Amino acid sequence: MEHPIRVAIVDDHPMVTEGIEAILETYDDINVVGTLNNGQAIIDQVDDLAPDVILLDLNMPDMNGLSATEILLEKRPDMRVLILSMHDTPEYIQTALSHGAKGYVLKDVPTEEIKTAIDTVMAGQQYLCTGATAALAPKTHDGRESLTSREQTILLQLAQGNSNKQVAAALDISVRTVETHRKNIKRKLGISTTAGLTRYALEHGVLQGTGGL
Repeated sequence: MEHPIRVAIVDDHPMVTEGIEAILETYDDINVVGTLNNGQAIIDQVDDLAPDVILLDLNMPDMNGLSATEILLEKRPDMRVLILSMHDTPEYIQTALSHGAKGYVLKDVPTEEIKTAIDTVMAGQQYLCTGATAALAPKTHDGRESLTSREQTILLQLAQGNSNKQVAAALDISVRTVETHRKNIKRKLGISTTAGLTRYALEHGVLQGTGGL
């Protein structure tokens, strides 16, 4: 880009806005142009701030993120809205996307993932974090969510007795990312222990590469 990506952060929790701002300001290609605490404030100031991307919370006083998204995109259609939320239900995610948001990121993601999300939506693509993708995943015939191909790979690694650190090194991802996938795998399969994951892998042929998840 010819200029740094201009980012506005809108959340009614100061610790959230200050934390994200501190992280984003470490990137040379990011310029945080404003931090605001409600939807009406960003609507009033969006023309002056001229952000390329708005990181927008869903639940805020005065005006919620969904209403704000519609109005903001009417004012500046080329702008990207990236939802930051604690809600991982399909209804929240689908509604946000239908209102024009280009991405959905849960607040518990690693901070570097927010930068990835910004870069992705600036490239004209949609971005959903792992948790949001899992929430929208189709269910299997027995009601469980299907594992993604990456989750299947990580389940195989874990079932072979590898630690989070070993899995991260093997797949060239961060330990935090492995931990997130591991949590999602346990949630989807309804299994709470590593021994349970290993037993599941054995029973479903994962260790032999024959299992379908």
